[in-house]
Amino acid sequence: MSISVTTITKNYGKQIALDSISFTIRKGEITGFLGPNGAGKSTLMKILTTYLKPTSGEALVNNFSTQTQSLDVQKSIGYLAESNPLYPEMYVREYLKFQAELNSASLSRINEVITLTGLTPEMTKKIKHLSKGYKQRVGLAAALINDPEVLILDEPTTGLDPNQLKEIRALIKNIGKTKTVLLSTHIMQEVEAICDRVIIINKGKIVADKKMENLRDENEQIIEVEFDYRIEEIALMQFNKATAVKNTRGFVYEITFSSSIDMRPAIFDFAHDNGLKILQLVKKNRSLEQLFQQLTSN
Repeated sequence: MSISVTTITKNYGKQIALDSISFTIRKGEITGFLGPNGAGKSTLMKILTTYLKPTSGEALVNNFSTQTQSLDVQKSIGYLAESNPLYPEMYVREYLKFQAELNSASLSRINEVITLTGLTPEMTKKIKHLSKGYKQRVGLAAALINDPEVLILDEPTTGLDPNQLKEIRALIKNIGKTKTVLLSTHIMQEVEAICDRVIIINKGKIVADKKMENLRDENEQIIEVEFDYRIEEIALMQFNKATAVKNTRGFVYEITFSSSIDMRPAIFDFAHDNGLKILQLVKKNRSLEQLFQQLTSN
């Protein structure tokens, strides 16, 4: 396993920041790490990067203990902090050379990470003259300079405009083809766009650990239907096993059912019996945002 967390607990005095959490991440997985403010995300990231020691439990990164082999862990990971600390007066290539020397990496690696992160057009500029998107690329390049097996990213897309977001998403997905990526973020769309898997933490406990394609509970389904006429939501709640109805726009409704049986035929029969036309009828997975709200609302 690239990352193995076993019953990690972290206390700050009487406050429990992490409460006996466990998970593993395999090589080649891009895993999103989500949670509300104060849930324990930053604490765990600091433990995995050896900035903090747990109160109890064990964390291994690339088979090195974060407690007893911290230097080996640091040498084997790439870390992009939320603040992305850079030296603005340095040139891009100069800064990456500095990082290579700090990490005892081959200087040939500089050209490799410049190409990988798309920095070639900007490599002769001072960092202070770069856009925020390119500054994030410099941070990613620095995190990759030692060719780590594990890349840990803390809020890597905060503050980027839509074009920059698209570029950094594509870059992270490309990097994730050969490396293990753990990505902490508040942005649900980033996890849905980038990640293979999501871990949600709330009040120091893991409340969900799912592959992205398995977000939907097998006993729950959401069906989106568009009629040619407005229907009272209370009428749609009369369906057997219906638990919620939402008018999302115009004549479009999302109906949630607590059932593993495909309920689209029942909706089709309802429309036929009531002289309605169905303009679209789609069975949907539950969104990550819905799952997040459900699991962290208490």
